[in-house]
Amino acid sequence: MIIERTDKEILIRIPGSIDLAGAQRIIDYIRYQEITSKSQALQLDVDKLAGEVNRDWWEKNKESFLK
Repeated sequence: MIIERTDKEILIRIPGSIDLAGAQRIIDYIRYQEITSKSQALQLDVDKLAGEVNRDWWEKNKESFLK
């Protein structure tokens, strides 16, 4: 593995033999870090929104699970 820093980015080179699914999970995590690094949301706000989304999803889908 080779890690290199330039003025604008960090370059990571990994061997082609690395498991692609595992590499994708790492890339997804780095992308998440990139997106959320500029967020000003508080954890409390995120938790509240997640709760609302989960409740809405359950209301729309519970019949599928309770049959």
